[in-house]
Amino acid sequence: MSTARTALETEEHQALRAAVAALGERYGRDYMTTVIREGKHTDELWTEAAKLGYLGVNLPEEYGGGGGGMAELSIVLEELGAAGSPLLMMIVSPAICGTVIARFGTEEQKRTWLPGLADGSLTMAFGITEPDAGSNSHRITTTARRDGDDWVLTGRKVFVSGVDIADATLIVGRTEDARSGKLKPCLFIAPREAPGFGRNQIDMELHAPEKQFELVLDDVRLPADALVGDEDAGLLQLFAGLNPERIMTAAFGIGMGRFALGRAVEYARTRQVWKDPIGAHQAIAHPLAAAHIDLELSRLMMQKAARLYDEGDDIGAGEAANMAKYAAGEACVKAVDQAVHTLGGNGLTREYGLASLITASRVARIAPVSREMILNYVSHQSLGLPKSY
Repeated sequence: MSTARTALETEEHQALRAAVAALGERYGRDYMTTVIREGKHTDELWTEAAKLGYLGVNLPEEYGGGGGGMAELSIVLEELGAAGSPLLMMIVSPAICGTVIARFGTEEQKRTWLPGLADGSLTMAFGITEPDAGSNSHRITTTARRDGDDWVLTGRKVFVSGVDIADATLIVGRTEDARSGKLKPCLFIAPREAPGFGRNQIDMELHAPEKQFELVLDDVRLPADALVGDEDAGLLQLFAGLNPERIMTAAFGIGMGRFALGRAVEYARTRQVWKDPIGAHQAIAHPLAAAHIDLELSRLMMQKAARLYDEGDDIGAGEAANMAKYAAGEACVKAVDQAVHTLGGNGLTREYGLASLITASRVARIAPVSREMILNYVSHQSLGLPKSY
């Protein structure tokens, strides 16, 4: 299935797409389903992608990265997804955590973490969601209090991806403002083996190599340098990580949608029930064409968001990243649904590898923020309408 290429992408970006697509094809959906079935992790693909410089393409060159930005990193994830083998931890480790540390971390934190995040030898998870504070980050109750020179973290997090393979988790907590007494958000690097850092795997219907965990932080003691950035700029630092998260989630959804659509188009070209292949019938062809259009439009907004973010326009990037994530989530679900429907009963067989995407495609609608919360954001921030909450 062809995908439109225009002058919106540089020759370097087009070359990156082709190279990552070639890597993805060497692994593909069969590799991913085997990994999931055997309860393993995507270590081989992760290691090879890192060796080729793809995992750290957005991180600064002086710390072992590629010196690019979200434009490049989103291309990597999209193309791996389009080949059927997306790496979910790319959203978390290099995109969120790597970006936050690169922008706001101390020199010591950058030297400690960025080279490893870039070459794949270190992985970092991200903990923000809580049982009673889903989309309302103002209700986060994980707190960090000073004890001498240390910080002590107490609280719970849920739906934290890949904690079992992550060397540390970037935790969103809250500290008390000494002047106002109000709680303000701050980010802390908590090593996996820190005393009091407990994890419980959540039993998910979603089948993926990356497992989901609940974290229980029971007086986790961290040194002073576990705090990332300025204690008084936690909100700015938090959103600096959330915009890349939304851009990469869009890439995840677009890649998955492209994979499903590619399988459906291939099937529709060759499946013959009457005298012509079923793809000749408009009832089959038109929905697939519409799904293709939606995916292409989603990519345009993702490219806009990535460019604004890479240029340092956090406000503009926030609006575009939310729109891109919304559009990609909708396009992904529709593409997967139409792909399964095109194959009929075959769409539900393990052989064609589409049925599992019915559940997986919902992720782009739900996480890291629901489509309804994005509509709230757009209605308030873009349209200037009053809040309902």
